[in-house]
Amino acid sequence: MAVPSWVERLRAAQKTALVQDGKRKIHYLFEDGKEMAEEYDMKTSQLVSRKWREKNTLGGTGNWQVEVGEPTSPLQGVLESELIKESSSNPVFMRKDTLTSFQWRIRNLPYPKEVYSISVEKEQRCCVIRTINKKYYKKFSIPDLDRYQLPLDAAALSFTHANNTLIITYQKPKEILAAEEQLQKELKKIKAANSGDGDCKTQ
Repeated sequence: MAVPSWVERLRAAQKTALVQDGKRKIHYLFEDGKEMAEEYDMKTSQLVSRKWREKNTLGGTGNWQVEVGEPTSPLQGVLESELIKESSSNPVFMRKDTLTSFQWRIRNLPYPKEVYSISVEKEQRCCVIRTINKKYYKKFSIPDLDRYQLPLDAAALSFTHANNTLIITYQKPKEILAAEEQLQKELKKIKAANSGDGDCKTQ
């Protein structure tokens, strides 16, 4: 069965944990050299952020790519930031999950809910946001479903709009809920260093 492959990869990864600012931070180092960093809320076990990093073509360390959580703005030099500034009115796309669903928020979209249509493209394994007024178009995938090799289900998708923000929700399949519950039990077994204790403790 395909589902255990990602779970086994997580189990095989070298993991370190750190407790800081009410969050449990887990760093994974995979056999292929890829790194994943996750942050969980200590009280709710809710995933707050997930980032990925891999070696670049020259073997150096690449930049972190945000999968879940607030997008990070690249650090720019003083001169660059003076000349090039992203407009604060541009739509901002970010993922912010709940315990039972994957959720995306797109800020700075002022159009009413009836303007949007969101569909599942099963062959391309992605979701597509369109607007009747042709003002916004976005394709996005759900990496978690790809990792667990699960199909996309249009019935799991819903959306709402409030305060200039489009909120898209995809209910997590039972296979992922079960795997996440199991993973949480394992993560809690890792001896975590507290902030200020120096290096993180390894599994």
